Amino acid sequence: MVSEWREITLGDFVALQRGHDLTEPQRKPGNVPVMGSAGQNGFHDTALAKGPGIVIGRSGASFGQVHFCANDYWPHNTGLYVTDFKRNDPRFAYYFLKALDFDRYNSGSAQPSLNRNFIYPIQIRVPDPGEQKAIANILGTLDDKIELNRRMNSTLEAMARALFQSWFVDFDPVRAKLDGRKPAGLDSATAALFPAHFQNSHFGHIPRGWTVEPVGEVVECVGGGTPSTAELKYWEGGAHHWTTPKDFSSLQAPILLDTDRKITDAGIAKISSGLLPAGTLLLSSRAPVGYLAIAAIPVAINQGFIALKCNKRASNFFMLNWCQTNMAEIESRATGTTFAEISKQNFRPILVELPPKELMAAFTEKVAPLYAQITANLHQSRTLAILRDALLPKLLSGELNVPRFNQDDKSVIPFLTT
Repeated sequence: MVSEWREITLGDFVALQRGHDLTEPQRKPGNVPVMGSAGQNGFHDTALAKGPGIVIGRSGASFGQVHFCANDYWPHNTGLYVTDFKRNDPRFAYYFLKALDFDRYNSGSAQPSLNRNFIYPIQIRVPDPGEQKAIANILGTLDDKIELNRRMNSTLEAMARALFQSWFVDFDPVRAKLDGRKPAGLDSATAALFPAHFQNSHFGHIPRGWTVEPVGEVVECVGGGTPSTAELKYWEGGAHHWTTPKDFSSLQAPILLDTDRKITDAGIAKISSGLLPAGTLLLSSRAPVGYLAIAAIPVAINQGFIALKCNKRASNFFMLNWCQTNMAEIESRATGTTFAEISKQNFRPILVELPPKELMAAFTEKVAPLYAQITANLHQSRTLAILRDALLPKLLSGELNVPRFNQDDKSVIPFLTT
């Protein structure tokens, strides 16, 4: 019960220390995470702190951000790290610190700054270690599943990229046939779609029967716009998704599920490309150049994108991987002094090597289930994150009671399955 929670200071809860400097030239190859104000920022060969550990951003843009590291790590001097959990559960401490509003305890003037001596006197209430473990188990199970989904999506995306590389960059099936070998991993129907010879092209040797065409003649490339933000009729009560490159900065997979802002019918009418259908491939054309995602929802775009409306000649999955593979070429076409930007005029002439429609369809059929699973995992992770964020304040305030933690008893999380 919450009445049994202890009233202590933050300094009685954990001990904090400033991290240690480690410049890029000082880093040595290794597998020890370097934990800074914004989380992991590389690796080193030496650990200075035992895991599990917690690092809190102490200044700048990452002020007050709290990060958990399960393994031994190097705490960077951009953060404060926990040196003593004082018999409290480390993962509970992570969630508890993450829920604190450190903005209230900014001790800086020119820029935000977190001083351990300034926050140590904060009065807090915490349960006993048994209840701490139970709370951490509930929240941790949700986060563990979200992390598992992230790693699974990385694997699925890598599988799609590997198939694209093999078929459309390295031409492995064609080279196998040319050598008199059976293409590896292909059924006879798929193998038959690949020729046994090459032909000359702008790019050198490409499979016989393939074409080289400007991307702008293969798919429709359109831009977007921003209706006046001063006109409420374009935004107030908007029901349509409207995206900017900022929405892409936190994507963990190349699928867009949601947008920060919505727009009205009147706003859509002010954008030349209108509401683009689900499945449209979006490429950020500035600030920065190179964000990529397939829209899982109908969406309107601002002027920071080139939208690729794909088709049977070049599917969105093919074009996604083509853009990823040819990003250096895309970026080289960008111009600008204040910031780099690639215009539709400079993007459309880039040449793409196209296989016959039958082979394009075969590739799309093979990778579509991979991207469908990625999308499903993203939806699940978003639901789990909403649940976690709803539970977090209730658990940390004692509003929800949980039984003491028993490692062999999973009844404290009956709503979770793995």
